[in-house]
Amino acid sequence: MACEGILRVLMVLFNSVIFTAGVATVAIGVLVEINRKFIFGVLEHIKDVPTELAHLANTGYLLIAVGVILAFMGFLGCCGACCKNKCMLMTFFIIILIVFIAEVAAAVLILLYQPTAEKLLDKLREEVAKNIKEDYGQNDIVTNAWNETMSLLKCCGYTNYTDFTGSPFVKRTSQYPQFCCSPRTESCDGDKATSAHVVGCFDAVVKLVKSNSTLLAGVAVCVAAIEVAAMIVSLILYKN
Repeated sequence: MACEGILRVLMVLFNSVIFTAGVATVAIGVLVEINRKFIFGVLEHIKDVPTELAHLANTGYLLIAVGVILAFMGFLGCCGACCKNKCMLMTFFIIILIVFIAEVAAAVLILLYQPTAEKLLDKLREEVAKNIKEDYGQNDIVTNAWNETMSLLKCCGYTNYTDFTGSPFVKRTSQYPQFCCSPRTESCDGDKATSAHVVGCFDAVVKLVKSNSTLLAGVAVCVAAIEVAAMIVSLILYKN
């Protein structure tokens, strides 16, 4: 009985974490949707964007859906452990098992289709460069989206400042965006942009991910461990 009580407490703790993570994920998804015009403004105005990349515009809805599933799982696990409800415990086990298998399958697919992802990135680079040259300084949505991105990541263009060469902004002002000069100056001509060596936004994102890769890997391992532990505990409680 004492062991069963401890397992029940552990089950509640595990699922409280899962429930909290679900609520946080829903909140992030809502924020993404609220700021969607800035986050995806560039992507939505790129012509001939690859279909796989166009689906990124639905990230907010995906986060909300995942958050709802996580919150529901946490609720089932907590109620099943507290109320000793076998149906809830088994439903919880089945759902978390499906999620775990999906996570493993996603990891395998990412490894298998890495060359395809690299080709898509090359295609994206071409389309983004074309989009900047055609619309930056002329289309307010594209211009604001890029300004927000460059301000947030401290970067310039997709690859570097040369992405803006020939754009309506440069043609009209003979200047590059101030984000392309570091430190920022009132004027940012080609010579200053060249000597500043401000990294492109794609490289800035890659650097950000790499700098946090250890943390991301640790979080992934912890999540997997919690899921496995929760499945084991739910089966033990179900049996008892």
